[in-house]
Parts: sequence; C-alpha cells; structure tokens
Amino acid sequence: MKTEEIIKAVPKVLLHDHLDGGLRPKTIIELAKEINYDKLPTDDEGELAQWFYRGANKGNLVEYLQGFEHTIAVMQTKEALTRIAYEMMEDMYKDGVCYVETRFAPVFHTENGLYYEDVINAVLEGLDKGKRDFNVGYGLIICGMRNMKNTLEMAELAVSFRDQGVVGFDLAGEEGGYPPKKHLDAFNYIKQKNFFITIHAGEAFGKESIWQAIQICGAHRIGHATRLIDDIIFDNDGNILKLGELAQYILDTRLPLEICLLSNVHTGAIDKIENHPFLKLYKEKFRVFLNTDDRLMSDTTLTKEYVTAHELFDLNLDDVEKLNINAMKSSFAPHSERLKYIYNVIKPGYAKMRERLLSLKNE
Repeated sequence: MKTEEIIKAVPKVLLHDHLDGGLRPKTIIELAKEINYDKLPTDDEGELAQWFYRGANKGNLVEYLQGFEHTIAVMQTKEALTRIAYEMMEDMYKDGVCYVETRFAPVFHTENGLYYEDVINAVLEGLDKGKRDFNVGYGLIICGMRNMKNTLEMAELAVSFRDQGVVGFDLAGEEGGYPPKKHLDAFNYIKQKNFFITIHAGEAFGKESIWQAIQICGAHRIGHATRLIDDIIFDNDGNILKLGELAQYILDTRLPLEICLLSNVHTGAIDKIENHPFLKLYKEKFRVFLNTDDRLMSDTTLTKEYVTAHELFDLNLDDVEKLNINAMKSSFAPHSERLKYIYNVIKPGYAKMRERLLSLKNE
C-alpha cells in the first residue's frame, strides 16, 4: 500500500479547520450563479481551485485572507450554509476523519438579513445531517474577530448554543495590532461559563501573543503557535538546549498546539516547510497534532498534512496514531466522548491497519 492510502484509511482527528476556507470550488460556482454573484475570477472548477491556491500562497497572512471575500459572498443564505457544512462533513468522511471541530465567524454571514441565530442553526443543521449520514463526529467553534468590537456578543452566542453542538470560542483574524487582551470581556465571560477557548496566536506575531492568549485570556488550546520557537534555545546542531518559561509551562501543562504545516508556509509564518518547528516540538513531547486550517486556500486535506510530515520529518504510523490521539485528547468534546473515540475508533483503526500491512507483507 502507498503511504497516502494508509494515512487516508486510518482514523484522524481535525481540530483547526475554517468552514469558510474549505468550500468545494464547484459549490462556490453553483452558489454564485444562484445569487447572481459575478465577481468570481472564473467559473471553471479547476481554474478556480488554482486561483484560490495561487492567491493564498503569497507568503503573508493579509493576502492569504483575501480569497475569503468570495467564499463568504456565497455563504449568505441558510440553504448555502447548510449545504457547505454538510459537504464539509462528507469531505471529512472521504478523508478518513472520524471527528472534526470546524470554526467560523457568524458576523460575516448576515449581509442578506440573516440573524446570528439563523446562521448558526443553518450550519448546525448541515453538520448534524453529515454526522448522521457519514458517522463523523463534530463540534462547532464560534469565532470572534480580533479587529471587531463585538467579540463579547460572539462569546455569548457560542455559550447559548453549547447544548446544540457548539463546543468553544475562538479569536481569529489578523494578529498584528490586534492583541487578544483587547477582548478580555469576551474571554472572561467564556471562563465564567466554564466553556472552552482556543485562540489564533504566534502565527503572524511573536511569542508574546501566545503568552497573552494563555495567561491573560485563558486559552485552553493555541492555534498555530509557530513563534513558540522564539522561546526555545538550540545548540549549533539544532538540538534543544533550554526551554524558556512560556515553552516550559506549555509543555508541563500539556496545553495543546494546533499545528498547520502547509498554511504556515502560505501565510509566511515560516519561510519554508523544512524549517517548521513541528518536529522539534513533537520530539520534545509537546501536545501537538496536525490540522488543515483552510483546505481550499492551501489545497490540502488532513491526509496531505500527514503525508507531508511523513515525507519531510520521517513520521511513521505509530507517530500518526499518537498525534491523532493527542488531537482527540485535546478536543472540546466531553471527556467520555473523547475516550470513546480513542478506544473504540482510533486505536482499533490503527491496529487493524497494522494487521493489514503485516498480512500484505507475508503474502
């Protein structure tokens, strides 16, 4: 079996995936026609996929985010939101993902008069139908935007839907000039409600952003955390000599880091993928795991992220299993559900693959 076939077949967990960054090009074209949206650069499926990838692969976050103008434009009706959420679940199933936490910002989907509640209900309807049809578990994360002042309202929305499938709150958007501490009222509200927080930090800004997200805002997970490397001292051979106080704290508390290999190159968070700190963090036993970020923009899948890690960093099947167990442990699903996925889905899935590979070897 080819490596890609093996990785695609085994159960995987995805915790950092943007709903509005993972649309199918065909769906964008069809929805654009339905609402007479004429700003797409092309109505050819293959060309459009290339356009998004080319546009995102500029090496900086601001340009990377520009493609969202088009995806958000076609996500302004209940029907479109439900369809996109459902198709995302189908795409997860086809990629071997057994549990996914997808995130989006409701504030971007009210241009045609939908209320926030309408937007969230429409997405949850699609996710729920996808769960029934494809047996993929899910949680929905509501994003507040760093450059907006309504993050408390978004936090309240997230909590109000906690019994319907929303599992946490995120702060997203451009990091520079918009520190997470400016949204303390939102984070304090979430904490008081015993709810979960993940924050984009250390992607386009330094380790200070990560420190703030954890120690000031109370993040339970960090999205990207690429700049944590600035708090680690290496010797001339690239081996870790000493962890700074922040890195040591993150390691000791098992605070999860949502690593996104390919998008970190596309946004310029790292200069080239070979220099990604992922392997160093993994070897040092940080709680890391791989994610897609924006599947459309980065032309990726979770399988592709793990294949990339295998090719560049020599990960084997045991590593892939461990990373996905890390992810499931770090999910915002209830503890009993996490255990169910680890012991009833993930571990048996990898054991089955090992048996299959062994029988192929012995043939």
